[in-house]
Amino acid sequence: MAKKSKTSSFSHEFQLKTTPKDNRILDIRLDAGRNLYNACLGEALKRLARMRSSPEWQHAGKMSKGKQRTALFNSARNQANYSEYALHAGVGNLRNSCWIGDHIDSLTAQKIAARAYKAVEDYQFGKHGKPRFKRKGWMSSLEGKNNKAGIRWCNDHIEWSGLNIQCLFDRKDRFGVQAHALSHDVKYVRLVKKNIRGTARWFVKLVLKGTAKIKRENQIGAEAIGLDIGPSTLAVVGDTDAMLTEFCPEVGIPYKHIRLTQRKMARSLQTANPDNYNEDGSVKSGKKQWFFSSKYQALKSELAELQRILAETRKRAHGRLANKVMALGTRIKTEKLSYKAFQRAFGKSVIRRAPGKFVGILRRKAENAGGKVTEFSTRSTKLSQSCHCGRVTQKPLSKRWHACACRVKAQRDLYSAFLAKHVSNDILDTRQAAEAWPGANLLLERAVSRVQCEAANGRNHPASFGVNRRQSCLPVKDGSTTVEAGNIAFIARETAGIAVRTP
Repeated sequence: MAKKSKTSSFSHEFQLKTTPKDNRILDIRLDAGRNLYNACLGEALKRLARMRSSPEWQHAGKMSKGKQRTALFNSARNQANYSEYALHAGVGNLRNSCWIGDHIDSLTAQKIAARAYKAVEDYQFGKHGKPRFKRKGWMSSLEGKNNKAGIRWCNDHIEWSGLNIQCLFDRKDRFGVQAHALSHDVKYVRLVKKNIRGTARWFVKLVLKGTAKIKRENQIGAEAIGLDIGPSTLAVVGDTDAMLTEFCPEVGIPYKHIRLTQRKMARSLQTANPDNYNEDGSVKSGKKQWFFSSKYQALKSELAELQRILAETRKRAHGRLANKVMALGTRIKTEKLSYKAFQRAFGKSVIRRAPGKFVGILRRKAENAGGKVTEFSTRSTKLSQSCHCGRVTQKPLSKRWHACACRVKAQRDLYSAFLAKHVSNDILDTRQAAEAWPGANLLLERAVSRVQCEAANGRNHPASFGVNRRQSCLPVKDGSTTVEAGNIAFIARETAGIAVRTP
């Protein structure tokens, strides 16, 4: 495997000012890259199967860890010629032996081979499922290996084997992000094709040396922060503030509209291909030829545009939330979770909220600001079951408030985030948590008070917040004043001089 660059990097994207001729050439080269990727993927899968079936590999799998076991694994790998650099050597011969060599340069071909090898390697170690061959239209990007040959960035445009395409720049550049990006050296260039409102557009993504610009409005704090991440919620506890919020509440997936559109697409497909269906409406087995009507293509584009808008909205919401978290600090601690398990247990919620995507954005932003997101084991800490007094009590998922015999009472997610602050080397420091609890208790109560105030004003919150009195059975404090959630709206309106009928 190629060594990763040790220098920090960030990316910036520009839209390309392409002509119909440029679009046609780029589409041909993208399809050539797709065919080359499929060939590399097939070859890598063959070499992986050959390596796994070798006697050395099977014998090493039965041995305990050690140098001899590692040597056998390496021997099996070398005999099968299974490595990224071996695939680079093979892709050069493959590219030059067919029409693909007229459209894809050697450095771009090597990056395609590296991409295929990475997919197979992730499958080998169980990180992802078996990689699929890409059908026409499934591949949307190509990238170079450096900025010296192949796909290159030259001052204000890209050059690639006879192509010379200008970029669309932001003339205002309100926050100076564009100027900051253009002042850094380019590592390599990635071309990306996107379908926006039914129109194909090309973008260039520059991977640059250095760190991304932090806007003045996005302040960076210096506190240690604990997070508790759920399928749809986030609890944050710092030294001076705490927060309980949803992931991207503005993203609402129109399930009914999607379902109706998919039904229209299915009916259109069956109308255009009657010979491919049985009398009961099921699809016939065996090889078939499909025809897609213009109506079907329009519905497909409509559905793709809807999904694109939802993804962009979700990404912006995650970015804003990450900035709020980093306003407290960049030394962030949270549990190491299985987001695949989240998908199995809370499918619709994870599709809408994408908590794993948020963690990735937060990690990138924290590292860019000189901080770090530290993940620790849930098996050794058991934060949702633990109290800082040392007791560990199993709680059902429906119990949303932590209540211990030591008279500690708090919202469950916020309390887990508070404990996460005091985890070191996968061990909860109960002494440190007990010393910090008197000051943190007020922060947690204020966070709950804000949520209950929002609920009293008509904003819907997930049931996991436990903001109803039947769920919490707790008064909520804000400063030195103790109020109940049902009275917050009455007090606010009474202060404004609005007559409200007492329930």
